[in-house]
Amino acid sequence: MLEEIRKRSTNVGLLLGLTVALLMGFTTSAIADMAAAEKWVSNEFQPSTLSTADQLKEMEWFINAAKPFKGMKIKVVSETIPTHEYESKVLTKAFKEITGIEVVHDLIQEGDVIEKLQIQMQSGENVFDAYINDSDLIGTHYRYGHVVNLTDWMAGEGKDVTLPTLDIDDFMGKSFTTGPNGKLYQLPDQQFANLYWFRYDWFNRADFKKQFKDIYGYELGVPVNWSAYEDIAEFFSEHVREIDGKAIYGHMDYGKKAPDLGWRFTDAWLSMAGAGDKGIPNGKPVDEWGIRVDENNRPVGASVSRGGAANGPAAKYSLRKYMEWLRKYAPPGALGMDFYQSLPSLAKGNVAQQIFWYTAFTASMVEEGIPVVNADGTPKWRMAPSPHGPYWEEGMKLGYQDCGSWTLFNSTPIDRRKAAWLFAQFTVSKSVSLKKAHVGLTPIRDSDIRDISFTKRAPKLGGLVEFYRSPARVAWTPTGTNVPDYPKLAQLWWQNIGEAVAGEVTVSTAMDNLAREQDKVLKRIARSKSQGNLGPLMNKKRDEAYWLNKPGSPKAKLANEKPQGETVNYDDLIKAWRAGKAR
Repeated sequence: MLEEIRKRSTNVGLLLGLTVALLMGFTTSAIADMAAAEKWVSNEFQPSTLSTADQLKEMEWFINAAKPFKGMKIKVVSETIPTHEYESKVLTKAFKEITGIEVVHDLIQEGDVIEKLQIQMQSGENVFDAYINDSDLIGTHYRYGHVVNLTDWMAGEGKDVTLPTLDIDDFMGKSFTTGPNGKLYQLPDQQFANLYWFRYDWFNRADFKKQFKDIYGYELGVPVNWSAYEDIAEFFSEHVREIDGKAIYGHMDYGKKAPDLGWRFTDAWLSMAGAGDKGIPNGKPVDEWGIRVDENNRPVGASVSRGGAANGPAAKYSLRKYMEWLRKYAPPGALGMDFYQSLPSLAKGNVAQQIFWYTAFTASMVEEGIPVVNADGTPKWRMAPSPHGPYWEEGMKLGYQDCGSWTLFNSTPIDRRKAAWLFAQFTVSKSVSLKKAHVGLTPIRDSDIRDISFTKRAPKLGGLVEFYRSPARVAWTPTGTNVPDYPKLAQLWWQNIGEAVAGEVTVSTAMDNLAREQDKVLKRIARSKSQGNLGPLMNKKRDEAYWLNKPGSPKAKLANEKPQGETVNYDDLIKAWRAGKAR
């Protein structure tokens, strides 16, 4: 008996010892994770809208939520911009040290991201555990059903890995990633607008102001409409011509027949001209791609003959103006440049304005020592609202905003999806997002852009902070839900528009072909029934006059497509923004 008791005591002792050792191991691991969290919060994740104590509470939540996935290696992907480079190089390292989950964040071109995404959609194979892809695909994701409905996910299957302090309502791009059913399908990770860029120093020169008013009869300033933009382009290209012995130009753009030429137009160029209908974030029933939807949000056509506007008078006007300005007022060689080749042009200091400029490149335009930055580090340029074309009406979107967003697929195994969702939230959490916004200048949270750290930095960012704090920002939005299959339809744009730019076909023929080919794709989707009762339901063809004589889009040709130019003083505009007014 004594021997039996001794044996049992020994076994109990060994068990207790093992238990204590395991508990000590877990405690040591948890302490190490929090030590890593403290290091990152102190040394990297500053500034933040949260107190240090609240940042550490968020980090503690991530540590605990990640325990079931510790040691896992996941893969995510995004396009290559500074914001995502920061995530790939810095935030993956922080996340691994804090949670024990390793993340491989691949950086590739935007077109390649869509290609990988399509492979996963079509094959059902798990290519990546999460994607940062543009919210331009919201109509695609909503209709095909391949991606996770985040609203239901956060309340159900993913509730245990959803950050309590995520604060969805703080995201400025929330409406961009919401389907017609009111459900969230993507989580904004970065966003940047396509605004008007101009040389503030040149526009404020007394001699130029007088000369411009003598010629055109109104003040040189930020153009409100395309008429004024054209006058300013002509003024600097043909009347000023050179500054300090250096040739200067009134406009910058690119025209090479390549996929990025499609973005130049699908990124709301038709809407800026006024081709679509009123509506924020996107025109209804006709959007900036010229696609009409019915009362159930089912696409019914892109051609005017079906109630669309892709080949309407406003669309053809927009292409004609783009081609005219590119040839007459842009620097030599611009016609043969693609998007990436054209990017360094403004930094050279020989361009007066650009109507189509992405704020994602703000960081590269405020570098010390370049020709468009003053010795004190303040920019010689400013960004302002995009001017609108003659078909535009109050209440329409005024420009494009890119919103790269986290997207989860139903085909991703649940454990990998949960681990990826943790990393996605980590990159946009309030503990991290303000610092990330300062690095990439692609703010996603309203609380971040209103932080005092951006107030202090604003003078060196050329109007970026003022724009994002203003009520005007709601008029710049991504492609909306009218587009049922972004990858299939987007490729039609650069091919057809490229033919017009190259002089192979007329403007009218190019847009007629584009509209007809969009209709063909819509019909193919309808026949496939791949989108069920959310997919296209085509209108029958009618005489174009039937639609052009109706209110709204498509709109009949205007008798005068160049009304009087109108400008606004930039400093007065900033005062209006600060007072809470759009203009």
